[in-house]
Amino acid sequence: MASGGPDADGERRTGPDAAGVVVLGACAAWPLITAAARDGRPEGMLLAVLAVAAGYAAGRIGGALLPVAAPCAGALAGITLVAWVPHLAPGPQITTPLGHAGATTAMVVLAAGAACCAAWAASGPAPRFALRLLAAGVAVTSAVLGSAAGCVAATLLLVCSLAVGRVRHRGTALAVLGLTAAGAVGLTWAVAGDAGPEGFAAALEGRLTPHRVALWQDALDLARTHAGLGVGPGRFGELSTTSVGSPLSDGKPHSAPLQLAAEQGVVGVLLAALAFGWLLYALWRSPRPTPVVLTAGTALTALALVATVGNALSFTAVTAGGGFLAGLATSRPFTDEPTRRTGEPRS
Repeated sequence: MASGGPDADGERRTGPDAAGVVVLGACAAWPLITAAARDGRPEGMLLAVLAVAAGYAAGRIGGALLPVAAPCAGALAGITLVAWVPHLAPGPQITTPLGHAGATTAMVVLAAGAACCAAWAASGPAPRFALRLLAAGVAVTSAVLGSAAGCVAATLLLVCSLAVGRVRHRGTALAVLGLTAAGAVGLTWAVAGDAGPEGFAAALEGRLTPHRVALWQDALDLARTHAGLGVGPGRFGELSTTSVGSPLSDGKPHSAPLQLAAEQGVVGVLLAALAFGWLLYALWRSPRPTPVVLTAGTALTALALVATVGNALSFTAVTAGGGFLAGLATSRPFTDEPTRRTGEPRS
């Protein structure tokens, strides 16, 4: 049970913020160190960190000033971006580079999550119903655009958002989300190392495609060989035999944990885990109502799952959108929210 009073309230606000500054600073500094040691190119990682920080700040401001309108606008912007930016839409072309479908799914998940957060922040059943219709519309639009994965993900997110209305202890739910993300990373590692039961990797290879599994295997081999500093940011494409031999490859292994392991070593992976842990901690300490927090947490965990098996985090719109949703869910609105319950437990 969170203690009351101005001092406790101030601690809830400053503690996660101070931790976030340290974590994001470390995530920006380590690529510079590995790039200097391995002649790498850290610009992509620095841009991702900057996008997350900028999106987070925008979400905090928007959530404080307009707790309903800001996430609603974010949802509309996200699905509009998917519909009108051709590089995000998966489309039927067989020459579409790997990763665009994952970016589309990620943006759809973030848009649906923002709409569901707006619904929980709204007052009255009519606005909530309308905003949940917006989330359903995001799923339908995704299906029309040809992203079946995005449609399924948005639908599941809407169902989960409705279910979290009955959850009072956010800490347990956030712990489950963290374990889910960790399990996905472990599964990816098992596929890359062929460490699962007999035929396990072969069963998944049809869905993941042999090319992607080969990229993961190259990334794991590089990570084992260069566990300390990695091969350097941005250098996977020139050292992976699978990537070099593919004319459509974009030089990435299409798995964020494996890319960090290959290019930045063990420390890079630990920093990514620390960043996700900080996010869950910030959500746990958030002054927003539990349904808003858990809806955002579910959407961000879904984003992490997509990034584990795809290249979604290479798109600035995705990283900025993820930061924006996190900022919304940890903001402090200037007006009391109707769903806020006095003394709401966080454990």
